[in-house]
Amino acid sequence: MTVWLRPAACSVAVETALRLTAIALLLRPMGPWYVLPFILCLAALAIVLPKVLRTPATWLALALLVGIRILDDWPLADNHIYLLGYWCLAVALALRTTDISAVLETSSRWLIGLAFALAVLWKALLSPDYLDGRFFRVTVLTDPRFADLATLIGGLTVDELDQNRKALQALPEGAELLNPPLLTEPWRLRALVGAATWGTLILEICVALMSLVPGGPRTRRLRHASLLAFCFSTYAFAPVAGFGWLLLIMGLAQCDPDQRVLRGVYLAAFLLVLVYSEVPWAALLGNWLGQP
Repeated sequence: MTVWLRPAACSVAVETALRLTAIALLLRPMGPWYVLPFILCLAALAIVLPKVLRTPATWLALALLVGIRILDDWPLADNHIYLLGYWCLAVALALRTTDISAVLETSSRWLIGLAFALAVLWKALLSPDYLDGRFFRVTVLTDPRFADLATLIGGLTVDELDQNRKALQALPEGAELLNPPLLTEPWRLRALVGAATWGTLILEICVALMSLVPGGPRTRRLRHASLLAFCFSTYAFAPVAGFGWLLLIMGLAQCDPDQRVLRGVYLAAFLLVLVYSEVPWAALLGNWLGQP
């Protein structure tokens, strides 16, 4: 029992990853009232008190609290909440070992690899509406969180986007319009959908392969490069900063002690995702360009 309460000695990379995890928990509060205060308190204490940060019991408690949050919303919790629960449990178990860095590196590599492999399985084999572009066509046009993407890069005007949304509104069961409206899809929108569909899939395949296939220094470099490329591009528009932060944290946990520059890149990426999520940069850029 005492091993769960004994603070561990961590490397800089591991301690940074743990502290960023605690920060992410504070930036994106989650859970019902009987879970949320405990998650926030533990995360705050972990940031302020290094011993709390490095104690296995802290992360075991967080894993249990995240698990309760998942059960409370079963089965509708966001995907990254499940991954967060696994990550907290992996941290708790790693802090009980003699080689924390190696154990956490292996755990984070497998968590990322399996998560991306399952994402590829869903997109490439189980969802016919993904490969033909329907998923992104509908998402970009109907999800208001992607409105800036549709206008800035997709080439739609605000009026055209509004008309497309009306055209895609669901009708009562069995009802059909006599003269259904046509969707406005300029070539830029079609190019955006194609790039998002295949670019996302290719990057996810690369991340999955580089994470699951053991290899030497070259594989490790490609592993970091593919993960960073995915996060830099995806979370510029995807409104799930918590997922991006978690992936970057697990990537940072795989850095060697002497890879200071790489750790700095991961930290910069973490902050960039924060900026992406809090600053409406696409709308501001569109206004600056005089986009209608």
